[in-house]
Amino acid sequence: MTAIKPAPDDDRPPPVRAPFGAATWKEITHLLTNLPESIIGFVYTVVMVSLGAGLSVTVVGLPLLACGLWGARQLGRWERWRARVLLGVRIEEPTPIPGPKRSGGFFPWLWTSLKDPVAWRTALYGLVRLPWGVLTFTVTLTGLFVLWPVLPWVVRALANVDRALVRGLLVPSDELERRIAELESDRGVVVDTAAADLRRIERDLHDGAQARLVALAMGLGLAKEKLLEDPDAAALMVDEAHGEVKLALQELRDLARGIHPAVLTDRGLDAALSSVASRCVVPVRVEVDLPARPAEAIEGIAYFTVSELLQNISKHAAARSAAVEVWRSGERLLIRVSDDGRGGARMDRGTGMAGLAERLGAVDGVFVVDSPEGSGTTVTAELPWRDRSVPRTTAARGA
Repeated sequence: MTAIKPAPDDDRPPPVRAPFGAATWKEITHLLTNLPESIIGFVYTVVMVSLGAGLSVTVVGLPLLACGLWGARQLGRWERWRARVLLGVRIEEPTPIPGPKRSGGFFPWLWTSLKDPVAWRTALYGLVRLPWGVLTFTVTLTGLFVLWPVLPWVVRALANVDRALVRGLLVPSDELERRIAELESDRGVVVDTAAADLRRIERDLHDGAQARLVALAMGLGLAKEKLLEDPDAAALMVDEAHGEVKLALQELRDLARGIHPAVLTDRGLDAALSSVASRCVVPVRVEVDLPARPAEAIEGIAYFTVSELLQNISKHAAARSAAVEVWRSGERLLIRVSDDGRGGARMDRGTGMAGLAERLGAVDGVFVVDSPEGSGTTVTAELPWRDRSVPRTTAARGA
């Protein structure tokens, strides 16, 4: 008889097997090791709380308790690993507590550590586990010699209680915990993106306008030397330098547009997106229906999202036409960019869409690509709507 294996992404208990299967032996191992693990957890928790509470009237009491709670977190990490390996329970790790430097100082870190719900739930787990550990060890050990025929069913019942304890006390099921983890990840994306943008600006300045200005300075120096002995050659050099100045100014304008275009600042998304669309290799229909201008940061992200998507259309889509639609729905700014090209766009094919998705995700946005082969591409993006701040001088004048 062939045993049925559960799906890899399913953490429900596997079905009971008779005779004993690998899952049953793992559960037996877990139940037998419950006693030494629960003794360690119980003793640690009692000592930690007793010392921390007893010394709380001194300067070392609360820091000692905070360090003890950090240790409780490490015990919880070990128990989650044990549950994953022996019980098949998939458990996410909680967000780590930032150190004193990242928390803003010693006292903010101390307060955050003392009210850490993950550590306190782990401490409670260590307390309630001792009687349960004694019971599971005794029943399982006795069952190996006395209850052999029904032991798989007894072990499954006891292991299910362990699973419930782990899910109830060791799983960071709190939505706030998950949100903190997401924000930590998003902050890393924002920092990496900002660093990459700074490197791009530095490279563009070094390879473009700076190199051209250096050549311009050298040309003007040579023209100065030839001014008296060969005025015609000097005039020709000055004329060439004039052309270099124009090119340098154009490169600086293009660089400034890449950082934040003046038309976006002065006239908003409608005019800025129309300007971008005019540079696309295919005709682009632009429709912007916004009751007001969003916050500067949201407006900038929307502009650069559309700009990069239109560049993708120019380079990869082989389209005949495209459309850009921007509107507000409730508290969200919605963007749709579509084309009638070859389709087949993917997040992992080097078109920059993965980077766009990360940037939008960092500000609680959404990025969806629908691109069937041969049927064009539609990209829908959502950003949180935030009202544009009113300048303080304007507000004061209005008051």
